[in-house]
Amino acid sequence: MNKPSIPKGTRDFSPLEMSKRNYIFDTIRSVFALYGFKQIETPAMETLQTLLGKYGEEGDKLLFKVLNSGDYLSKIDREELVNGNPLHLASKLCEKGLRYDLTVPFARFVVMHRDELQLPFKRYQIQPVWRADRPQKGRYREFYQCDADVVGSDSLLNEIELMQIIDTVFTRFGVRVQIKINNRKILTGIAEYINEADKIVPITVAIDKLEKVGLDNVNAELAEDGLSKEAIEKLQPVISLSGSNEEKLDVISNILKDSEIGTKGVEELRYIFGVLDKSNLKNEVQFDLTLARGLNYYTGAIFEVKSLDVQIGSITGGGRYDNLTGIFGMPGLSGVGISFGADRIFDVLNALDLYPENAMSGTRLMFINFGEKEMAYCLPIAAKARENGIATEIYPDAAKMKKQMNYANNCNVHYVAIAGENEINENKITLKNMLTGEQRLVDADELVSIVKS
Repeated sequence: MNKPSIPKGTRDFSPLEMSKRNYIFDTIRSVFALYGFKQIETPAMETLQTLLGKYGEEGDKLLFKVLNSGDYLSKIDREELVNGNPLHLASKLCEKGLRYDLTVPFARFVVMHRDELQLPFKRYQIQPVWRADRPQKGRYREFYQCDADVVGSDSLLNEIELMQIIDTVFTRFGVRVQIKINNRKILTGIAEYINEADKIVPITVAIDKLEKVGLDNVNAELAEDGLSKEAIEKLQPVISLSGSNEEKLDVISNILKDSEIGTKGVEELRYIFGVLDKSNLKNEVQFDLTLARGLNYYTGAIFEVKSLDVQIGSITGGGRYDNLTGIFGMPGLSGVGISFGADRIFDVLNALDLYPENAMSGTRLMFINFGEKEMAYCLPIAAKARENGIATEIYPDAAKMKKQMNYANNCNVHYVAIAGENEINENKITLKNMLTGEQRLVDADELVSIVKS
């Protein structure tokens, strides 16, 4: 018989791992709520009409498509089935797909529910997404995104609040991070400055890889994309900027003084940094001109967060987009958002062993089972413990004492309650601290007080 397995790029999570993941989700959720964001959910499946064409050609290939139910082959002739183009065939066989991210479904949600929404609309969403990518370390086919977006407001205060949210979340996790900020308007200005305005996309894609592949490889890619030698030379001092945020902005401001859009980008970043400097953030915010972020719908500020103590890719990212809902026929609605990478944050917290003990604890109190009479005595005490918020269980079978104590040990139960004939006669219970081995004879109120403390 074949051993059961799960699809590549997906994972099972044990109770301990779920405790850790819930700690991550609960922390992020509580910070989102602290800043006035409201939770929504969208279906795992969207129509392909909603999804296709929103992520570029590469993204379309990575969409998981869902076969139509019923006799889905009836309308396709055999020749087309054998010789047909796979993408064209998929469009006939499938009307639905699993969502690729949370942003496009959110844009669809805003357009569909426009009349019910109060703008600006601040939403957060914590749900899984699916990509038919090649699985590798840190990259999965099913993973969670934790997104927060504000739509219907052009104010840069939204960008500032999102930076404060990032800072608060990672401070609560105890993770030291560097928050990198850039602006797509500056990148557009740079493309104009080197007289390659029509090549903004390949320029940003190439310089986004600077940290990973180095300057020489970036220059080689730019040359491959058809940039002239003069343009690449002109670009060198720009992408090799150094100094403080203020110094870098001064240099780039001077370079882009003749670019209206570039100047606007510099002004936006000056304002954001100016306010953040007075906001007492715990983590460093850095102007990084090489930050370009792959998705081409960003139009203003863009952000990325790196862990300082664990070598791993970006653990949070986002930016400003001016026309996301335009893809669904509702132009001109500006938005800005961030997405926390829960799976990478999980790996960082594991590497640094930063999970608080109370987030990992399951059952705090367990009652030993000696039989029906003893259970009848213990049940009201267990109920009282639960009423006081203590995670409590009763061993289901009257098994040997050693077996029950081993179970408590293996499940990291803090306290074991024992009630035999002597305890029942005295209307008491023996409470054992499994960490210290100390035992005490207590009444129900004392038991609750000790276990709670």
